Amino acid sequence: MPRRREVLKYAAAGLTLLVTRVGAGATAMASVLAVRVWPARDYTRVTLENDQAIRYTQMLVKDPERLVVDLEGVEFNQVLQTLPTKIIEADPHIKLIRAGRNKPGVVRLVIELKGEVKPQVFALKPVGEYGHRLVLDLYPVEPVDPLMALLDKSEPAEPKGLKAESKLGGEGRAGDKLHAAEPEKADPRPDVTRLVTIVLDPGHGGEDPGAVGRGGSHEKNVTLSVARRLKQKIDATPNMRSVLTRDGDYFIPLHQRVAKARRVQADLFVSVHADAFIKPTARGSSVFVLSETGASSSAARWLANKENAADLVGGVNLGVKDPYLARTLLDLSQTATINDSLKLGKDVLGELGRINTLHKAHVEQAGFAVLKAPDIPSILVETAFISNPEEEARLNDEAYQERMAEAILKGIRRYFAKNPPLAKSKLARLD
Repeated sequence: MPRRREVLKYAAAGLTLLVTRVGAGATAMASVLAVRVWPARDYTRVTLENDQAIRYTQMLVKDPERLVVDLEGVEFNQVLQTLPTKIIEADPHIKLIRAGRNKPGVVRLVIELKGEVKPQVFALKPVGEYGHRLVLDLYPVEPVDPLMALLDKSEPAEPKGLKAESKLGGEGRAGDKLHAAEPEKADPRPDVTRLVTIVLDPGHGGEDPGAVGRGGSHEKNVTLSVARRLKQKIDATPNMRSVLTRDGDYFIPLHQRVAKARRVQADLFVSVHADAFIKPTARGSSVFVLSETGASSSAARWLANKENAADLVGGVNLGVKDPYLARTLLDLSQTATINDSLKLGKDVLGELGRINTLHKAHVEQAGFAVLKAPDIPSILVETAFISNPEEEARLNDEAYQERMAEAILKGIRRYFAKNPPLAKSKLARLD
């Protein structure tokens, strides 16, 4: 009798195990919860958000150019059916996208391309409000060159036939004196020798909304609007030109923002943000620069940690090894640059205090990854607290955005009046 009970016990256990395995197999199909597409000249990103991690394979197909991605163990649902509607005609890289059942348990995505691309497909684990994500980044074979884009632009601020004085000094504004230009050359590119180049970095973007105000405002939208206004003002100033790290709603990894600034041999780097804090009563504008030793306050440390986590939210392909990144972010010879950054930050902060309450009366320091260009004075401007309902309303006001952009420009001009850039840091023309 004991022997029979033992047999029945093991048989019951085996039956339980069998039922468990079948049940798990029946519920293993993953569901795509959302699809997002972020088109830009730099690259187009397609994101599939899922309720669990999924397996995938990819291949490029020629004539015509297509990227094919097979999703294993994925349910073909209504979200995937909406894929074709996500592509806009102006997308620089994608012509159309469609999805369908390829075989039992496999959904196939077919992305018809407008030209050759270098795809990067990678998975991201849940973070913040996002679940599992599969990211398809479509980079052009020939990357967008920010330096050539800058050189190809015309000179809107200077009358035809005149050239601005190259030295910044005297009253401190570039181009206060004009003289007759030399005969125009056949080369159609503008002579940008010794122009001051300022890189403007609108914080966050795309998958990374940044801070979100109580009224639903996204930091990424506010920062882009202010940066665009600042760019217009800088470009209208003789002997000054500006470049945006992003000019649309898409994500740029922190190290690539730094790399863009170095690529165009920038004289200054200005990152634009809109604060958020755990207390909605926090208010005021701030300016931060890099610290090699530690944060100047616990709040500065908290903010730097939050901003540095943007790569986790926005989604960086960690499988891509970038030796340029290592050289950029691990260069520790930044003492002189940090001193210049502090001077710039003080001048900008003084102008911000004329239009808004200052959160702190001095420039703060912390380990912001986006400020780690070893040879470019860099500041991070927190325009106001988007987490404060009153300041959120101001940040969405066009007049306030204009005043904020004007204040930052005045601070930049004040800095150059006292610290004329050296010839070696000027943007030289490529011949």
